[in-house]
Amino acid sequence: MTKKGILATLTLAAALHGGAIAQQTIKLGVISIDAGPLAVSTGAIVDGATLAVEMLNAKGGALGRKYELVVQGHDGPPAGAIAAATKLVRQQGVSFFTGISPSGNSLAVSAKLADLDALYLDATAASDDLTGKNCNPNYFRVGISDSSQVQVWRELAQRHGAKTFDLLMADIAAARDATRRFVAVLPGIGGTVGKEIYAPLNTTDFGGQIAQLQAKPADSLVMYMPGSAGIALSKQQAPFGLFDKYKLVMSASMVNEILIAGQADTTAGVWSSQSYFWSLPGDTNAEFVKAFEARFNRKPSYLSADAYIAFMLAHEAIQKAKSTDVAAVRSALNGLKFDTLVGPVEMRAADHQLVRPLVVVQAVKAAPGKGEIALRSVEPAARITLPPSAECKM
Repeated sequence: MTKKGILATLTLAAALHGGAIAQQTIKLGVISIDAGPLAVSTGAIVDGATLAVEMLNAKGGALGRKYELVVQGHDGPPAGAIAAATKLVRQQGVSFFTGISPSGNSLAVSAKLADLDALYLDATAASDDLTGKNCNPNYFRVGISDSSQVQVWRELAQRHGAKTFDLLMADIAAARDATRRFVAVLPGIGGTVGKEIYAPLNTTDFGGQIAQLQAKPADSLVMYMPGSAGIALSKQQAPFGLFDKYKLVMSASMVNEILIAGQADTTAGVWSSQSYFWSLPGDTNAEFVKAFEARFNRKPSYLSADAYIAFMLAHEAIQKAKSTDVAAVRSALNGLKFDTLVGPVEMRAADHQLVRPLVVVQAVKAAPGKGEIALRSVEPAARITLPPSAECKM
């Protein structure tokens, strides 16, 4: 072959290689939980992530490339979450991921992010330790924190004149964190704790806990019982009228539009705080709800919305960085501000907590044997977000 022919061949090969690179997808990952009490919520996360990828690709993707969704499941414990994150990154080529994750799992995964050279945009874990003493440069919380939820509990307690509180909590990191923070604010409202009861997240029989609570109930019952455990507890207390014995019943991660179908009308009257509700005002949310209903034939839940927001944040940062390099995207995420389903938000650079509003909802009886979730208020970020923890050292 002549020198001219060799040069032509090399030029063609380079052009083909460059075209192949240009066509490579940007992979966005989801860690799902496929077994245990949190499996009931996995579909909501995957659906929100799916819609985000589809809508981003419909608008051209980023950097001339399309997005690709990669889902990696596991059976629930922290070791499984680490294995799932490792597979996403090392086997599937994912650098940016979200997922359904109790705080214990997120704490474990966060500790591995530097070694994985990946960013975790967490849509579910609430423990303040994740953005406090265990904060991490590669970890970003998209959802709300325990401290934000505690601010709502305190305000509801003051509004209803509750002074004594029974606590029924799942024995998980986020629930213990929320308990600690709630107990700390009680002296400021003249409140005291009556009973403090913990149950394993995989509890299926709450007879013992219900019996303990029925004896001299406090003014208010506060619960943190996510997933199928929240369904079991609600249904089992109904014959005893446990919730009716309190003037105020509050929850986190227990009364929501994912669980209400299984709970029927057994949670009617129970208050809760969460990151999103489908009837929030604004054109951006209206577009999302319309697209979600068309795609999945139901209203989006807060978990679907937060997974969607997580990938929109990743997209905004990739566009800003003009790169998919992890360090560049991480830098772009720090302090990033943009409009979302819930309005303007900011990814706070000091601790990687998304500063966002929170909604207060209440379960109501829609018909005999049927419950639904009603939006009661939207709490602005400035009102329910605490300053960054001094314990966070990036």
